[in-house]
Amino acid sequence: MKKGVSIWDIFAWLVLIGIFIWLILKVVGIINTPELVAYAPYFGAVYLAGWQIHKLANVADDVRGLKRFKDATINEINNIKSNCLVNHTKQ
Repeated sequence: MKKGVSIWDIFAWLVLIGIFIWLILKVVGIINTPELVAYAPYFGAVYLAGWQIHKLANVADDVRGLKRFKDATINEINNIKSNCLVNHTKQ
């Protein structure tokens, strides 16, 4: 797993900040746009939210894989312990 923040994460946050600033300017009345253009930032925010949910789903898959690996490792350790116990009691 990689550490840190990707360029796409930074870009997503910049877009969200831009949408927030745009909404403030729109509410104050500095920006006057046609209705069709006025909804564009909302669609962008929904798209970014979906992208983040997709990333969370990928993380959830990774966690499930790590849990399976943990369970398999514990089972392997228990098998080794029981094999060592059987081998040492025979001698």
